[in-house]
Amino acid sequence: MVNKGVGLFVYVIVIVLDIIAGILGVRAEEAQNQEKHLRLWLFECKEPSQEAFRLGCGAILLLIVAHVLANLINGCTPCSQDETHKASLGRQLSLLSLFFTWVIAAVGLGLLVIGTKANHKSNASCGLSHHRFLSMGGILCFVHLLFSTFYYVTATASAH
Repeated sequence: MVNKGVGLFVYVIVIVLDIIAGILGVRAEEAQNQEKHLRLWLFECKEPSQEAFRLGCGAILLLIVAHVLANLINGCTPCSQDETHKASLGRQLSLLSLFFTWVIAAVGLGLLVIGTKANHKSNASCGLSHHRFLSMGGILCFVHLLFSTFYYVTATASAH
């Protein structure tokens, strides 16, 4: 466990990173929507957006850094099934929020990567629509912030 003052400072950095990552994801979607595209049902032909690509890459990087920092603040907490059942309620909530933080980060990163890859300069193509992947990934950055905060609070409280 990290010193309380240092942990709080680092966690403020996590908050800022998650917020900026979420904003970048939503802005990347807006930049993508500015490009020319032709849509017919589920199929779409569109030009890639370099701005959306750069913003998406930034959102991906910031979400990864925020997730790593959020997990490092509280230290590694592997435990067996026996330990989990005997743990206090605070510890169990901490582990549950840690699990959801990982799931949300994985899904959010997946959406951001798919949306960003669709805007790579060599991907001018027609195919299935990739709408809203960047904005959904950006929104999941905000959800990641909520679960990371809950994880930080419950892990810090259960450690004392």
